Amino acid sequence: MKLLLISALLSFTLAFTASCANKPDRDTTLGHQPLSLSEAFSSHFAIGSAINTQQANGLDAQSVAILNLHFNSLTPENDMKWERIQPQENVFTFEASDTLAAYAKKSQKDLIGHALVWHQQTPSWVFEDASGELVGRERLLARMKTHIFAIAGRYKNQIKGWDVVNEAFNEDGSLRESKWYQIIGKDYIEKAFEYAHQAAPKAKLYYNDYNLFKAAKMDGVIAMVKRLQAKGIRIDGIGEQAHYGIEPPIEELDISIQKVADTGLTMMITELDISVLKFPDEDNMGADISLSFALDKAYNPYKKGISASSQEKLANAYLSLFKLFLTHQQHIDRVTLWGVSDNDTWRNDWPMAGRSDYPLLFNRKYKAKSFVSDLIALAQQ
Repeated sequence: MKLLLISALLSFTLAFTASCANKPDRDTTLGHQPLSLSEAFSSHFAIGSAINTQQANGLDAQSVAILNLHFNSLTPENDMKWERIQPQENVFTFEASDTLAAYAKKSQKDLIGHALVWHQQTPSWVFEDASGELVGRERLLARMKTHIFAIAGRYKNQIKGWDVVNEAFNEDGSLRESKWYQIIGKDYIEKAFEYAHQAAPKAKLYYNDYNLFKAAKMDGVIAMVKRLQAKGIRIDGIGEQAHYGIEPPIEELDISIQKVADTGLTMMITELDISVLKFPDEDNMGADISLSFALDKAYNPYKKGISASSQEKLANAYLSLFKLFLTHQQHIDRVTLWGVSDNDTWRNDWPMAGRSDYPLLFNRKYKAKSFVSDLIALAQQ
């Protein structure tokens, strides 16, 4: 009987060990937490990430593993911008965006289109004739419509929502005098939303911008929203690009989220990352990619790794923000991080080429930072 008991225990131990070996390892990137980020926040809002070409096509396998586990919404970092989709007039390149759409479908993640109309990363030919002179209003509107119908129409049954217009306002709430504005006039925003609705009637339509926590800028956006609503032009949500510093604007952001809620629109927190570095022009800190400064050691202190004190400040900043987001969860549809790991963040080289920043939830070894488990615990409270 004793031998039979020992044999039975041995058989059970071997079977249990084998079953554990066959289970997927969900702890390697999350410090032994039972839930992923998207699972933890599933009853609150979606958790998204920007995705680049190497990740969409599977070449960056370590990032893909993180995306598969922790995120349920994807926004292309560059693969759906005008310069990638239509680099020359009527020459469309959909290979990268098709690959992205296929990955989103296979992995059952929401796909957010970014961005249809923007003053950056739009080829100069869009605004010019054959002689290099600016085109007229009707010709530019026709080009806008053709482009929107081509890409939004192509993915009309695959994309949950579109950033229709991106970064159209100045910090004082006035409209940026982009070539869209100069040639068409301020109603170019209305036309963009009209065309997007026609091309993809099932998709949600968003306006997206940075520094919307600033009262003047948000008030300008809210006034635009009300103009569209008064004319019966559909707009479904506002995206706040959350490119913040180590002391995020909690009180101002709280007020700005409520302003969006008061219009009846949904709020998205888009492009979230938190820089641990000082910015050379604090008054103009945001996400203006045209800003450029010479590399200065004073603004690049962490070439070999972040300090413990800055890591603690980063953790506190993220926890403060997510506490605020949970407070407003009935008005927030999605929180999207702008990148997977510190390896591929755009902040590494902006606004100084060669800087090393640490603004995301996963480090350069593709491991979750220690405070990610605190975010998960926060969601479960």
